[in-house]
Amino acid sequence: MGKLKNIPYFERPYEKLLMYGENSLSNSELLSIIIKTGTKQKSALEIAQILINLNENSLKFLQTISIKELKKVEGIGNIKALELKAIGEIAKRINTPLKNNQVKSQYDIAQLFMAELRNEKNEILKIVLLNHQNIIKKILTLAVGNENNISINIKSILSEPVKMQIPKIILVHNHPSGNPMPSNIDIEFTKKVKSAGQLLDIQLLDHIIIGDGTYESILDFKNERYFK
Repeated sequence: MGKLKNIPYFERPYEKLLMYGENSLSNSELLSIIIKTGTKQKSALEIAQILINLNENSLKFLQTISIKELKKVEGIGNIKALELKAIGEIAKRINTPLKNNQVKSQYDIAQLFMAELRNEKNEILKIVLLNHQNIIKKILTLAVGNENNISINIKSILSEPVKMQIPKIILVHNHPSGNPMPSNIDIEFTKKVKSAGQLLDIQLLDHIIIGDGTYESILDFKNERYFK
């Protein structure tokens, strides 16, 4: 145990990648290439398999796991933990479309943030700043809360749109539970932001809640269906 040389040559991750391509590798084999080296007791492949087993055989955990949690696994030190976190962030950014897209529907916004927010353990509030043609000019993270709520004042939300003379905004936040249905707090908060924005000639186009692969719109683009 602990030595890749005990594995037949063409079954080793590096050699399989060279011979058969990246699609031939399992999740643990891909991860072992990033981990590179093992310990006296465990090979890089075995360490990778432990990580995979702890996370339901999925690589999604790389986007949300903390450095502290990674270092709890024997064989993962500070450098390897940082490298794994970097890979998770790279994957997150690759899955995020470019900022200069034109927003035409709630779906566009949901797709923009789904990969980034669907697996987050805490609620994160973002704001999308748009021009009159609904072209995204800037995206900001406004606040990071806990798994149940976010605390932020209206002034903090509208300060950047005012500074940049932005006419339209969209709010986006996630529900770590995976259920995107808006709470009463979400709805009341959205009402307050919309009202405050109107006083400053800033239109709140929508407030999208991201769940696990699903989303909901608090302010529907057409009929504001959550408001009486």
